[in-house]
Amino acid sequence: MEMSASAKSASSTATAKLDELLGRLKEKARPFARLSAAERAALVEACIPRLMACAEAWVEAACRAKGLRSDHPEVSEEVFGGPMTTVRNLRWLAWSLREIAKTGKPTLGDKRFGTMRDGVTTVEVFPGDGLDGALFAGFSARVRMEKGIDRAGVIAKQASFYGKKDPEGAVSLVLGAGNVASIPPMDALYKMFVDGNVCIVKLNPVNEYLGPFYEQALAPLVDAGYLAFVKGGGDVGAYLVNHALVDDVHITGSDRTHDVIVWGPAGAERDKRIAAKDPLLKKSITSELGCVTPVVIAPAKFSENELDFLSQNIATMMINNASCNCNAGKMLVTSKGWAQRDALMSKLRAVLKEVPSRKAYYPGAFDRYEHLVGGRSGVEAFGEKSADKLPWTVIAGLDAKSDDTLFVTEPFCPILSEAIIDESDPVKFIEAATAFCNDKLWGTLSGIMVIHPSIEKDTAGSAAVDKAVAELRYGAVGINCWTGVVYGMVTPPWGAHPSSTLENIQGGLGWVHNTFMLEGIEKVVVRAPVTVNPKPPFFATHKNAHVVAPKVLALEANPSWFKVPGIALSALFG
Repeated sequence: MEMSASAKSASSTATAKLDELLGRLKEKARPFARLSAAERAALVEACIPRLMACAEAWVEAACRAKGLRSDHPEVSEEVFGGPMTTVRNLRWLAWSLREIAKTGKPTLGDKRFGTMRDGVTTVEVFPGDGLDGALFAGFSARVRMEKGIDRAGVIAKQASFYGKKDPEGAVSLVLGAGNVASIPPMDALYKMFVDGNVCIVKLNPVNEYLGPFYEQALAPLVDAGYLAFVKGGGDVGAYLVNHALVDDVHITGSDRTHDVIVWGPAGAERDKRIAAKDPLLKKSITSELGCVTPVVIAPAKFSENELDFLSQNIATMMINNASCNCNAGKMLVTSKGWAQRDALMSKLRAVLKEVPSRKAYYPGAFDRYEHLVGGRSGVEAFGEKSADKLPWTVIAGLDAKSDDTLFVTEPFCPILSEAIIDESDPVKFIEAATAFCNDKLWGTLSGIMVIHPSIEKDTAGSAAVDKAVAELRYGAVGINCWTGVVYGMVTPPWGAHPSSTLENIQGGLGWVHNTFMLEGIEKVVVRAPVTVNPKPPFFATHKNAHVVAPKVLALEANPSWFKVPGIALSALFG
């Protein structure tokens, strides 16, 4: 079947132009590295009005490319996943830089610090301020630091670049992602304002149409010669990766692309290099590469309202962005003896029936879909399948003790599977599910647990949840909410668990976003109640999301308490 998007660049940047841009960036690397924090803050702040000037056209272009209706709630995905998240990143980076100019560090108040029962230090990074708390009541995000780092260690390590004397600077290459609009600019902002490097961004052919909007939004950085955007396919990427003027690389994409860059083509030579730990690429490389993201539902007694909300929550994790997210919910993990399993699955099917199929815009989506679905029994499809659309698809009842392909293959298309674990006791189930996620599922980026309050009210249940949070090998762990929220919050670090290695890259290495500029990070834990009222506007079932999203964007660009009532009122009609 024909792929619904091209992986070929429509207009590759010429080699001579790449050399010219890299030469200019190299010249600017030292001056940029030695700008004061206040000067950097001014540059970042100058981008916000320019981004807002092109935000509407940016969203319209993305909707055209992905086949979304611009007058429908689904347009909110492109507002939230594009301009809103980017402008929030700019705003919080500017705040941190202003704090650094005043005190040397982004300020962490006493209330942000905590200690887990295993002695690990935590830092609360969301809510960032009172407005966050008002708009997302009940949501919180804490960073678990690596063992042995206490509060003094957190502060000592924080924003290390800004403690350097007379840094020389460097040139970073960002290989941009093709699925979510905010990824390329936000990856660049991290390399520039947390790591301190000038940056060249090679756009993915899938969304290189967004290049003009990025250049307009970040014009203060582009015009000053600190940032450049270029286009092209794998050949351009390879040229840049190996260019003498590029000092380090960041990629958001697939583990396959990463391994070709680092180790070379698959085969005996690559195997020898991996065994010898002798990569082809001698430059440092960071990455964010995806996951078979689990949604673990601990068995408990949920009310009808809670099951309704949970079904919409799970559906959102799958539906958002046509299921082409590295953190999309991909593997339900349920208990064989859970009395409400059938009821939840029935409600989930009902939600999927109501949401129209999406354009399968990402290259290879049809191939992956057929590979994973073809020849299977028990496949349930909801919605239209056509030359450019794929239906929401559920593959239920997989045995968690098996070695199913779906456990180790990230679909990147609208498939949601279910693995069943025999344990019915909540504590034993949580223990078994943790082992299943760590040992059976591919990826180290994100994992989700749905934990009913009744479980955590029990001493043994609470201890089991804390133990699971500590042991799960994911960079982001969600309790009752999608880990995509961590990405959108921006203040938390976003990246894979540090157990990943170059030889076994899994979900990637390093962090982005992280506007508090923390170092020594183990993971982020985001929490929400089992139900939230009003319904979060990022839910796929929110009927007024297209009204709420632009208001949230306007608030992020220019925060004001006067804007909160209007957002809250619009959200009530979801």
